[in-house]
Amino acid sequence: MQRKQRLFRLSASQLITIGFGGLILLGAILLMTPFASASGEGTNFLDALFTATSAICVTGLTTLSTNTHWSLFGQGVILTLIEIGGLGFMTIPVFFFVIMKKKVNLSTRMVLREALNSQQMSGEIHLLLYMLKITFGIQAIGMALLACRFVPLYGWGTGLWYSLFHAVSSFCNAGFDLFGDSLVGFQKDPWVLSVISLLIISGGLGFFVWHDVLGLRKTISGKLKVKMLRRLSLHSQIALLVTAGLLLFGTIGFFITEFNNPSSPSGTIIQRVFNTIFMSVTPRTAGFFSVDYASMTHAGLVLTMILMFIGGTSGSTAGGFKTTTFGVLLIKMRSTFKGRNRAEFNGRTINDAVIFRALTLFFTFLAVIIISTMILSVTETIPNVNQLGLEYIVFEVISALGTVGLTMGLTPELTAIGKIIILTLMFLGRVGVMTVFFSLVSANKQESNFKYPEEPVIIG
Repeated sequence: MQRKQRLFRLSASQLITIGFGGLILLGAILLMTPFASASGEGTNFLDALFTATSAICVTGLTTLSTNTHWSLFGQGVILTLIEIGGLGFMTIPVFFFVIMKKKVNLSTRMVLREALNSQQMSGEIHLLLYMLKITFGIQAIGMALLACRFVPLYGWGTGLWYSLFHAVSSFCNAGFDLFGDSLVGFQKDPWVLSVISLLIISGGLGFFVWHDVLGLRKTISGKLKVKMLRRLSLHSQIALLVTAGLLLFGTIGFFITEFNNPSSPSGTIIQRVFNTIFMSVTPRTAGFFSVDYASMTHAGLVLTMILMFIGGTSGSTAGGFKTTTFGVLLIKMRSTFKGRNRAEFNGRTINDAVIFRALTLFFTFLAVIIISTMILSVTETIPNVNQLGLEYIVFEVISALGTVGLTMGLTPELTAIGKIIILTLMFLGRVGVMTVFFSLVSANKQESNFKYPEEPVIIG
């Protein structure tokens, strides 16, 4: 009996992987129904599965137009999947536990901790409730700001629906839109670009960072004497610095690479500046676009792929390699160049286990990108071969793995095998490459009781 129980005991990584897979399958079934399409006809399983995967993995790549193919019910299903995917599927059962005032058991807390990517040994429920407050609060503000523009344009009903949909899609870094051409029609509207950009950055910073930044503490001794800003955690410091650095680097980079590009948005200098900033924000796994990426310069495409690869912050709605992981590697590289064995930053030492995990994740990401690119190079036919080369596929692969949602036009032309590869990459990017791989191997992590002798290896 005990042996049978052990067989059915799943690790946290396996439960998370199965949970996301189950939600994707449920979403695909709902999207296959005639009620979900605008024409009243059922959608084929592969396209429904692709859309559900893109929504729950907050990516935004679509083989069917969200605006024209799906009915209001179908768009509602997509929006619900985006919200669940942005917050994590474990928020649903835990939220109902809290509402019903039932105690959350230890095993559920452990899975929630793994799903939130939290290193803390307690406080998961508090963090989850904080996540919900932050999420709904920022989305409500974003919706109100977008409604200022969309309601006058589309009327109250459509305008409010568009405001809600794009506020949720932006904060969750999903990139789904109801306009058909993303934000190309608003490339001369600084208000919409600014609101969407702020929502993307807010969602991409991560809930741990928000918890730290908003954690103002007052020290009271009889009378109010001191206002003390609690010291930011090392995680938040790295996340904020890398995020700001990438936004600045991207904005300057795109201004240089795309300034003389005839395909870049025209207009006043202010409008061009806002589009340049938006081009720096959206590759951070958001997926909205105000320019045609197929007409960008090669330097601009390389810069976009770098930003897509890095992505947002750990513990956020964004995907990618993550800013904190990238920051840890930069800190280790700086320490190595200075001749130090320890990776140190701002009076703190980063554990070697964290660095090894970051290096493993980096090379795993590279391996997945290379293998996927090789497969798609065989299965997919590149159109306009004189104008577009291998970057046409590499761009799509990085966009899917980073759960970005940007495309140079390959997504609607994907073959059946191509769709399976891309939706697999989206799944890996959202659930986590390490989480999925850990769920496929044995959960028994047993260290050897002996150590082999060391021997030097020549490198460099």
